[in-house]
Amino acid sequence: MNKPLRRISLFCGLLVLALLIRTNWLQYVQAEELSTRKENRRVQIAQYATERGNIIVKGKPITGSVATNGSDFEFKRTYEEGPLWAPVTGYASQAFGATQLESLEDGILTGNDDRLFFDRTVGMFTGEKKQGGNVITTLNPDAQRAAFKQLGKNKGAVAAIDPRTGAILALVSTPSYDPSSFAGNSKDDEKAWVSLKDAEDKNLVNRALRETYPPGSTFKVVTAAAALEHGVVTDINAPTDTPEPYILPGTKTPMVNHATGCEKAPLNEAMRVSCNSVFANLGNKVTRDKMVETAEKFGFNNDKIDIPVRAFASVYDKKMSPDGNALSSIGQFNTAATPLQMAMVTAAIANDGKLMKPYMVDQLTFNLDLIEKHEPQEMSRPLSAANAQKLQEMMVNVVENGTGSPAKINNTTVGGKTGTAQHGEGNKKRPYAWFISYAENPDKSSPVAVAVVIEDSGADRENISGGGLAAPVAKAVMEAVLKGQR
Repeated sequence: MNKPLRRISLFCGLLVLALLIRTNWLQYVQAEELSTRKENRRVQIAQYATERGNIIVKGKPITGSVATNGSDFEFKRTYEEGPLWAPVTGYASQAFGATQLESLEDGILTGNDDRLFFDRTVGMFTGEKKQGGNVITTLNPDAQRAAFKQLGKNKGAVAAIDPRTGAILALVSTPSYDPSSFAGNSKDDEKAWVSLKDAEDKNLVNRALRETYPPGSTFKVVTAAAALEHGVVTDINAPTDTPEPYILPGTKTPMVNHATGCEKAPLNEAMRVSCNSVFANLGNKVTRDKMVETAEKFGFNNDKIDIPVRAFASVYDKKMSPDGNALSSIGQFNTAATPLQMAMVTAAIANDGKLMKPYMVDQLTFNLDLIEKHEPQEMSRPLSAANAQKLQEMMVNVVENGTGSPAKINNTTVGGKTGTAQHGEGNKKRPYAWFISYAENPDKSSPVAVAVVIEDSGADRENISGGGLAAPVAKAVMEAVLKGQR
């Protein structure tokens, strides 16, 4: 063979070798990645080739499937009371993908999860039609409906937790949306999606998990916990050394109080009437680093809180100046929290200082088989049982004798804390109304801890308060849970 032919043969051999390497790379190395890419239409077709399993609340499905006509997607997702449950389910759309439980538990719902391999294999031989599994949630339908009804047309959110286990009992965000309205891939679905995607009210945002707000005076319970845990306060009924006016450290700026009698007010009284100066003073004495330590034990600055839907991180600034720390100690400045986070704070206090990891999925099942069951897990111990009980005493005082009285429930011990969080440039926007609370069983355990935020309302700025707007919502949720306990 002459030299030019040998070169051509060698070149062609290299091309064949490269082709073999590339083919094997695609088949064995990238196969999984390519087969599961969202751009791969066959993946989407497979998702809707069979009826999806259901998301279950207290034994009843809140989702379903219907056959579609004129589409290569055989089935379309449906939702029972879609706007009520959208913050829980998310959506599964043929055209716009999936979110929240519909996305995270897609493998179980479609029947494609690796844990169902044996069942799929048996089905191939028996001819049994492929089906999806079910996702059984922890939600309490009465509490969910109470929260949704009470929020009404307000922009806001509710998160309710069983402090004993961390089980989420209610998760509501308003204004909401109906996932059924864009579950298909028609022009009507596209129109519904576009209107929601661009909506000024941000209907698609889960405010309970994915919106952070200045927590205002509800954060004072965290500051009180820090003061107790770090020995700045030992007796909640002893006078503090808070002057009137209290000047923010390193400045000439006085802290404004909206309550009277705050000079040297004891912690218990300061909590009852919500003295800004006392908690700013205590936060400064605790110091920024120890305030951060306590806040983080409650879950702040943690961007990996999954329920299994991931919540946005709540923030307590690690680098602020002393005056910023004093302002943050009353829930202003850079402090920001999700409603879930403030429900976690309340749950830890109600559970004698033990914070349980929040979760929303109790079981995954296929046919009658249990695939996975959640076991409650302790997340942290933000404060001792003794100090938690002191905080419970203060929060009960707020409801019985202070700003939280709209949350009172007959023959039930209720603890709470109001919050009216200023925001906007120069605090000119209407404040956010907050309320956190828990209800107590006769055995002193708490079956529910609630956080409510109302982002906007028709009320005049002067009339907005956590006690007036948010406390009745929390009361309705607590009553719904208690009703099922008794």
